[in-house]
Amino acid sequence: MMTLLSIAMVVALMSAASVVLRWPTYQCLGDTPLPTLSFLAILFTSGLDVGLIMFPLIDFQTYASETDYSFASPLVIEFGFWGGLVWGFYFLTTLYFCAIEPRLKLFELAPIRAIHNLVVIATCAFTAYLFLAYLPSYIEGISPMATYILVAVVIVLAVISSTRLAVLRVLSLSSTGLFLVLIAAAWLASGLGISGLLGTMSGLSAYVTNLDRFILPINDYHGFYLSWWFAWSIMIGQFVARFVNGMAAWKLLIAILIVPSIPIALWFSVLFSYFAGDIPIGDTITLLMIVVGILFVINSLDSLTRLYSQNLGLTVEALGRSRYILTHAGLLAGLVVLYQFTPLKIEWIGMIVIGLYVAIYGLMFVRRDALTSN
Repeated sequence: MMTLLSIAMVVALMSAASVVLRWPTYQCLGDTPLPTLSFLAILFTSGLDVGLIMFPLIDFQTYASETDYSFASPLVIEFGFWGGLVWGFYFLTTLYFCAIEPRLKLFELAPIRAIHNLVVIATCAFTAYLFLAYLPSYIEGISPMATYILVAVVIVLAVISSTRLAVLRVLSLSSTGLFLVLIAAAWLASGLGISGLLGTMSGLSAYVTNLDRFILPINDYHGFYLSWWFAWSIMIGQFVARFVNGMAAWKLLIAILIVPSIPIALWFSVLFSYFAGDIPIGDTITLLMIVVGILFVINSLDSLTRLYSQNLGLTVEALGRSRYILTHAGLLAGLVVLYQFTPLKIEWIGMIVIGLYVAIYGLMFVRRDALTSN
């Protein structure tokens, strides 16, 4: 599995680089273009989840103690898992759905369509399941009943949110804004100061010098993260491609690769100051982290629900608002419960998505004449 993951990583990143070097000025335009700020907010909040908020403080301890990560600081390792180059997956798939899919319509082929939709539904429910599984570690002392109720509320809110585009824009922008507020509040509470923050962030330069180490899986845990990025890559690319507003390919690359990494770098740097200084996180900051994390989960579930409901024709227009909410909330809640009795791993979904990559690459080669003739 690690060998396949390594090959897929190299091919995907080389493809992204080749495309932007060959067609840097290609105008990428979706069918529902939005202002750049809205597009970036939707991309940022759809492509991440609660793990961005809660995992780092736990991960820092692991990275500081295990020899696999001794080549860089825990801050650099965490950033390498969440930021920078890995966003190249989203650039590649977003560009594909803007430029190639409208011409070849490969995702309308029955086998690819079926597998893709199953992956979207499975990943959507799996995201909610992970939230259920890790929630007790986020909210200390929460009872099992309260955990189930909160997850159910999040699922219902996400499905309701997915009924209108205007809600998505407001939710994405407000979630991004609240995340920036969280960063500022945590930074002020840490007493780090501007010079301290800049000093901590300067350590991220080691990410560039060790970039090659993040392309291939360092170990099984890094492989888990890379599999997660692969699992999400096609569906997030398909979802956000519709909102691209005519950006040139090189600008789209910068927007996807660089812009989301900036708040991630800020957030991780602030959290690392707490870890390095052994500073306890106050109740107010903890509560704000929980709220932002929940909003990220709602955003992610909203995006994936919109995607598979449209792919399958199970839209609000087809079902009516009430049936739409009941159908999708019931489906996701049912799958979340079933996941507790299955050994499903995100690595398996990642391998299926890599298989889709292989199929798409092969079909693009077979139909290259149709692609170039258009």
